[in-house]
Amino acid sequence: MILVSSCLLGISCRYDGSSRPCPKIFDIIEKAEAVVPVCPEQLGGLSTPRPPAAIMGGDGFDVLSGRARVIRLKDGKDITSAFLSGAEQCLKLVKIFNVTRAVLKAGSPSCGLGRPSGVTAAALILKGMDVLEF
Repeated sequence: MILVSSCLLGISCRYDGSSRPCPKIFDIIEKAEAVVPVCPEQLGGLSTPRPPAAIMGGDGFDVLSGRARVIRLKDGKDITSAFLSGAEQCLKLVKIFNVTRAVLKAGSPSCGLGRPSGVTAAALILKGMDVLEF
């Protein structure tokens, strides 16, 4: 089972209402038993489209530990709780569907890895999940 960022599958769920279909991931997911598409930000209760957000004061690991926040860039509103909720919902899906790998959207404050790591990506990594980004 593979968890996949919905936008990579062509679902219009990104902050700007677009998608980012990634043909490269189809080689990975065609070998999977099943695919669980997710948009952590939608699962956390945010609408589509929505104003862009960024992690301030660290990365997703810091958000999970309470040392950083997710801030809506338009007006400075703290939306950390939505990002934490989305990550929590993804972890529930991992458990329910026995997911062993995740393929996430690069550069996202939820799904990105290392530039900085997003909140959901960090939560999955802390649970020992194999996480890739595209």
